[in-house]
Amino acid sequence: MKKILKQYFYLAYILLGAFILAFGMYNIHSRTIITEGGIWGIELLIFNWFDISPAITAPILDGTCYLMGVVFLGKEFIIKSLVGTLGYSVFYAILEQFPPLFPDLNGVPIVAAIVGAIFVGIGAGIVVRQGGACAGDDALALVISKKLHIKISQAYLFTDISVLLLSLTYIPFRQIAYSIITVLLSGWIIEKVQNYKKKESVGAVL
Repeated sequence: MKKILKQYFYLAYILLGAFILAFGMYNIHSRTIITEGGIWGIELLIFNWFDISPAITAPILDGTCYLMGVVFLGKEFIIKSLVGTLGYSVFYAILEQFPPLFPDLNGVPIVAAIVGAIFVGIGAGIVVRQGGACAGDDALALVISKKLHIKISQAYLFTDISVLLLSLTYIPFRQIAYSIITVLLSGWIIEKVQNYKKKESVGAVL
């Protein structure tokens, strides 16, 4: 019974992280010039370079990342990731039914970059801490971190910066600069949340 309750706590925290992530993406990222790297950025690159819709590339790229996650991180990873991914989609769909709670931050992109990074970092960090993912980006970062024995912030940085630099082929440098700020900060926050008090409290759920 104790083990079952512990699993429910894990899933509850994953859903909490998914909600925080969806809240930030809906209120900040979707309304500003701030973009992302990773899988989403690759989808946009392919669309702009080859005119192939993200509707086609998204399931292929995300599916590949999740498959790698199962191979290198175990079957439990895919269960937690399904909860995170579906939770994110459902929460985002619900949030879309209401007007944004934040003012339009397009006039202050540095603020949008920082605030957006905080929501993404905390939300994704909680999910990653439980061993799951909300998107292919998280799965890819977890695999890279494990196989290369590097910090997860470095894994995010490697994929995000690479994609953002390639995005200069169609996105103005100023927009990319703010995006680099947000991916640097969000990756750092994800790592801090993932490792928060782990050594002092191995049995802690969060």
